[in-house]
Amino acid sequence: MVTVRRRQRDAVFRAIADPTRREILGLLRNGGQTVGEIARNFRTSRPAISKHLRLLRSVGLVVADQSGTARIYQLNAKPLRAINDWLRDYEAFWNENLRSLRNYVEENR
Repeated sequence: MVTVRRRQRDAVFRAIADPTRREILGLLRNGGQTVGEIARNFRTSRPAISKHLRLLRSVGLVVADQSGTARIYQLNAKPLRAINDWLRDYEAFWNENLRSLRNYVEENR
């Protein structure tokens, strides 16, 4: 059974799978920016950047505030917690395996 939480996590994974979108998120860590400011960092068109921002916004990774005629995009890292939680399961797995390997090596010196 696919849960709402899993569907949301999967949507965030799909969003961050694209290197351009990951770079946009990285840019927004430094504070809010307009589409034009973001687009200046890429060799792609402003409409293409807008499309990436729409997708990021649809999964909740960015929020947009209107400031006069400009729309300021800001990072909302909260949805990344689901990814972090998923990765922690694997971190625990690897830590246990490394601990077992260390114990084995120490016992068999």
